[in-house]
Amino acid sequence: MGLSQTRTGVFIDREFYNKLLKLGIPVVVQNFISSFLNMIDTVMVGKLGETAIAAVGIANQYFFIFNMFMVGISAGSAVFIAQFWGTKDQKNIKRILGVGLGSAVLVSIVFMAAGYLFPRQIIGLFNNEPQIMEAGVRYLQIVLISYLFTGITFIYNFSFRSIGNALQPMVISTVALACNAFFNYVLIFGKFGAPAMGVAGAALATVIARVVENAVLVASVYYRRGVLSASLRELTDFDFRFLKKAYRTIIPVLFNDVCWGMASMVYAVVYGRMGSPAVATIQIVNTITNLFMVVIFGMSSATAVMVGNSIGAGEEGRTREYARRFAVLSIAMGVALGLMLAVASPYLLNVFNVSRTVRNHAQIILYIIALLFFIRVFNIVLIVGVLRGGGDARTAFLLEGFTMWFIGVPLTV
Repeated sequence: MGLSQTRTGVFIDREFYNKLLKLGIPVVVQNFISSFLNMIDTVMVGKLGETAIAAVGIANQYFFIFNMFMVGISAGSAVFIAQFWGTKDQKNIKRILGVGLGSAVLVSIVFMAAGYLFPRQIIGLFNNEPQIMEAGVRYLQIVLISYLFTGITFIYNFSFRSIGNALQPMVISTVALACNAFFNYVLIFGKFGAPAMGVAGAALATVIARVVENAVLVASVYYRRGVLSASLRELTDFDFRFLKKAYRTIIPVLFNDVCWGMASMVYAVVYGRMGSPAVATIQIVNTITNLFMVVIFGMSSATAVMVGNSIGAGEEGRTREYARRFAVLSIAMGVALGLMLAVASPYLLNVFNVSRTVRNHAQIILYIIALLFFIRVFNIVLIVGVLRGGGDARTAFLLEGFTMWFIGVPLTV
């Protein structure tokens, strides 16, 4: 379909919205359930006090950096898979899947080793209060076990979305997240005969959920014998030239996400130095904000796949029209979600057992976020969806890296 056939208006093209909803809704549902259960986790840990919230929040900053590496590797690999899927090139899909899995396993092992060897130094980057330090180290050393399973799961989830199957990982992740919430309840508070483990219980629940998710996901891949069901030989059937071509896209995406993640870590260090109330405030703000970001994560994921598929199929006119439409939709969606966040945030804050000071500070920050939400949404769809999906990871990296490190970080410190 050419450009003349696709320019039917942003809001009236049924085929466009069918694709968007098919790809986006499963991601939205998956991320919403994840964010909602994360809020439940925070509420559960919050029953142990602000120190526990701060300890888990700080320990999870290390996971956040690891998460950025995984998103970078997975998203970079997914760009190729989406384009290869556009030409139905199954051989190269399996090759790039192998590159992604190998990279994810290697990075996971490095993060796990560093976490086990230097836990106090990692927690100490954010906060040196003795109680937070002890609880944070205890949580981190247990939850590190989940990193390897999480890395592999990331690659398969992004790969499924790139071939148009966002439903399967959504269902599996939903089951795993429900498992996480259940074991949090059991292990944090000592229910059904289990010992009350506090923050260590929250970490162990995460490990159990990640192992279950990974096992079910990989088993489903090979049971259904789809395009991602590759043998070890098929996964490793690439030469140095193919690897170099793959990393030419993966590395800028990886640098983009890691650069953004490191800047966010600087913010977390600043909050950590301000004490546990500040850390608890930001933990709560992020938990609530993520409930509203899930729609945008779904839209940006669908954008990347649709743009990548159309490029792979050689349809330049369709690609340009998709980019235009998603730009308009992102602004409209950002305004609507910002209004919803402003209205709902006072009620959502009531579920957290924190001091009045923490609650008031969180409310002010949430109002500021709501006011600027449409800008945030536009940037995510443009960078994660249009630029990366189109293979222009370098421009995405330069845009986000410059603004974060030359504007955001200097203003923070």
